[in-house]
Amino acid sequence: MEFKDYYAVLGVEPTADDKAIKTAYRKLAREYHPDVSKHPDAENKFKDVAEAYEVLHSAEKRAEYDELRQARSRGQRFDGAPGGDARGFAQSDQDFSDFFSSIFGASGARGFRQNQAEPFPQKGQDAEIELPVFLEETLSDTAKPVEYVLQHRDERGQLKEIKKSLNVKIPAGVSDGERIRLKGQGAPGFGNAPAGDLYLHIRLVPHPLFDIEGHNLIITVPLLPWEAVLGQKITVPTLTGKIQMTIQPNSQTGQRLRIKGKGLIGKNGVGDLLAVLKVVMPDRVEDAVKPLWSQLAEKSAFDPRAEWSK
Repeated sequence: MEFKDYYAVLGVEPTADDKAIKTAYRKLAREYHPDVSKHPDAENKFKDVAEAYEVLHSAEKRAEYDELRQARSRGQRFDGAPGGDARGFAQSDQDFSDFFSSIFGASGARGFRQNQAEPFPQKGQDAEIELPVFLEETLSDTAKPVEYVLQHRDERGQLKEIKKSLNVKIPAGVSDGERIRLKGQGAPGFGNAPAGDLYLHIRLVPHPLFDIEGHNLIITVPLLPWEAVLGQKITVPTLTGKIQMTIQPNSQTGQRLRIKGKGLIGKNGVGDLLAVLKVVMPDRVEDAVKPLWSQLAEKSAFDPRAEWSK
């Protein structure tokens, strides 16, 4: 079995005092913590550092380890401490190395689980989730349920899932892409440090009728040919209910009519609803109506292609 030099793992001298050992541990634990480290072998490095600190910060374990280390330096072969016994522990249940258990046995292994090294202070990881919001919900303060799962590693590097459920107040006037911060709703911190934050990424759900232009809403209003020519009062939907709108005679496709205050809430007030007119033809014409179209063709002097003859 390979001998582990715990002093080398922490990068301290064998004469280092408790303060130096604790300082080295905190620095390396922060460097190799799997939640923040980009090192390819961060998890194993973190466990080695935690194991070394578990031994060296304990006067009893350190004295026993130093005795074995000195014996090895005198040329004695290391095959495990005589009293060490890791039997009865499944490999998948171990958080410590075979080297550790060969020295301290089952009681030391339990101590490694229960009396783990003092955690270093570090704020928890932030989390960000996408929150869909309907346009109607942006017109007033809205409470929405939010459920999410946090992937969190504890001070020993063990991966855990934390399921959270919140009832979140979404303020009126939120816009697409806006981020809302919920302090302390991210992953737990270490060593009495605060938890991370949760960021809600607002995504406005596309509406079947309305498009968005800044804080204005746009709706396409289909018109029958005679409504555009003669003028007509029609019913138009808005986010807050239906309204009556007057179509002036001789209206054209593409013309925009502005309805004040029927858009989205913005920093400078409420936007407008822009009604874009679109003259549409019927898919088919009934036989009884065709003579009327013929009369219109004969009597009308309108030529939409008059510009071509100039």
